[in-house]
Amino acid sequence: MLEHLKKEVYEANMLLPKYNLVTFTWGNVSGLDRESGLFVIKPSGVEYDRLTPDDMVVVDLEGNKVEGRYNPSSDTPTHVVLYNRFPKIGGVVHTHSSWATSWAQAGRDIPCYGTTHADYIYGEIPCVRNLTKEEIEEAYEKNTGVLIADEFERMAKDYIAVPAVLCKNHGVFTWGKDAHEAVHNAVVAEEVAKMAARCEFINPEVKPAPQELQDKHYYRKHGANAYYGQPGKI
Repeated sequence: MLEHLKKEVYEANMLLPKYNLVTFTWGNVSGLDRESGLFVIKPSGVEYDRLTPDDMVVVDLEGNKVEGRYNPSSDTPTHVVLYNRFPKIGGVVHTHSSWATSWAQAGRDIPCYGTTHADYIYGEIPCVRNLTKEEIEEAYEKNTGVLIADEFERMAKDYIAVPAVLCKNHGVFTWGKDAHEAVHNAVVAEEVAKMAARCEFINPEVKPAPQELQDKHYYRKHGANAYYGQPGKI
């Protein structure tokens, strides 16, 4: 079942250690097949060097395991909520990558200080609040997804333009059109988190990049009049 997607999600998961986004088993990637309403996700707590495509777990959009010898990631309920609330995405990543997680532990949004950030993410990467004691005890992982989706709605943030979020005292979630794009966005989030932290160390009085510069860099790569790269040629 979904053998091609299992291979894709396996390969995306293997990119996390390649790009130094995970330590031990601290991360997961999933990929969704919208047509069937099923997604594939890394199994819980299995070392990356032991994984094979056949180890990936198939889950439905209500969080039920459909196929797989292992239990799915413990973060599966978060992925379920994000797929249901963000209908244009097809891949989700969660990591505790060190620089992005440092901002999450500090409870701070990551400001857009430069064009590297602006090329991929429009404006700051938000850090959402802690879950309440009741939310944690009721359904921790599910409510993590609900909080992310609710906060994006409350802030009127476009989840396509801002494909990343920090969960306070926890870590980072990113998403994209598929599993590989979600990993790409996780790499970007980690790099801009590192740059922003160093930027504030070098100049504690630094301000975000001018809005017109942010707009130029974001929209030259995204939107109706984008001209970066080789659209339609490769």
